[in-house]
This record gives sequence, structure tokens and C-alpha cells, in this order.
Amino acid sequence: MSGIASSPVAPPRYIRQHAPRPRSDAKRSRIIDAAMQHFAENGYHAARVGDIATTLGIAKGSVFQHFGSKDGLFFEVYKRAVRSFSKYLDAPADVRAAGFFDVLYYWLVRTEHLLREDWIPYRISLLGNYGTDLVLKREINRFLTTEDPYGTVAFVRFGLDRGELRKDIDVEMIVSILDWTMERFQDALLTAELDPGLFRRQGEMPEKKEARIQQFLAVLQRAVGAAAVSQIRGREIRKIAAVDLVAKPKRL
Repeated sequence: MSGIASSPVAPPRYIRQHAPRPRSDAKRSRIIDAAMQHFAENGYHAARVGDIATTLGIAKGSVFQHFGSKDGLFFEVYKRAVRSFSKYLDAPADVRAAGFFDVLYYWLVRTEHLLREDWIPYRISLLGNYGTDLVLKREINRFLTTEDPYGTVAFVRFGLDRGELRKDIDVEMIVSILDWTMERFQDALLTAELDPGLFRRQGEMPEKKEARIQQFLAVLQRAVGAAAVSQIRGREIRKIAAVDLVAKPKRL
């Protein structure tokens, strides 16, 4: 996840200062559901709150009453999308037993399934990461740091406990490196199909994608992997290539 800028003196205009009343929860959820579809199909900037309200048959002002602004609505949509993805340690038990880098490989080879099975939440996460202004991006980064929706901290400690990660690097640094690199690499794997103009690489053959995944993991191993593990993991990680595709893909 990206670093977070210091908070402004006044809270952003779209942050609610009071928790919603219980009786409004159902309506808020309906608005978020409709907005998620609308943002995914139209993008952040082209989406119109009025169109979302029309779809639901409610007044535009009702949306603002619940979320404050279009930014506030998108922020809630983004949080729901990100929370729907699996955590690192949701990988099957046999994959976890194989080790830290095997878990990474397990999720990376499933990246393309996000397009088919989780297209809407993936699209929302992509918009939040690349298609919003700095004020909203700051709130997104704060949410990712505070909630850790992908379980990155627990996953890094898992790797440290197994002796697979370097212990001379601060835990928070390893977490940051993992978040930065995995997010960007997964986006590069997917956006050639979803948003061809966002990244330079175009569609690739499966064999080339596999080679890129192996190369990416080799670089990551050299950066944060314990020396002894880095020497053997490159051979062992290929054994996981044939595992089933049953588990829900995750957005890292």
C-alpha cells in the first residue's frame, strides 16, 4: 500500500462525523450495491450520483444525506469491494504448508480469474488505486493501513516465523514492499485485458505470464527472502503450478 500523507487540519468533506442510524443501514446498503455496479461500468469521473439515485428510484439528495458526497459514496463502495477479496492466508492448508513464496505463487496464478469471477470489485479497487484524487486516495490509504484487509501483516509474520524472510529488515518495511510490488504486478497482469491503455504491456501468452510470475517471485525472494530459502525456493515453487483453481481469487 502506498504511504499516507499527513491528515489535513479539517476532515475531508465526505467523511461522516456520526455513525448511520440502524434503520438507515438497509438503504445505505442498497445505494452501495447500485453505486458499485455504476462506478465499475462507467468509471469514477463519469459516474453520476443522479443516475445512481434514478436507478434506485430515490432522490439524489437522499444519497448525499447518507454519504455526504460522490467521494464519500465511492469510499464506501471501495471498502466493500476490497473486503470481498480473500486474505493471503486464506490459501489452502497444503499451500500454506509449502511456504510463504508458494502462497504468493498460488494467488498470482489466479489473478486472471478476478476478471471472470470478481470483475466488479476488482474494477472498483483499480479505480480507487489509480483513478481518484489525492484527498480520496489519502483516505483509501489510511483505510488499507488501519484495516489491513488482505492480512498482509499476519502473512509477513507467518513468513518470519517459518524462517523464510529476512529478519534484518523491519516488519513494516517488508509489508510495504509486498503491498507495493504485488499490487502493481497484479494490475500489470490484468489490465491489458481490462484497461489496455493503463499499462504499457498488452495481452500475453500464458507461457509468458508464467515466466513473468516466476521472474517476479525470484526478484522478491532476493529482496526479502532469507538466504537459504532463496537458494531453493525457485525449484520448489514450480511444484505448486498444478494445484486446483477452486479457491476464490484474491486482490492483493
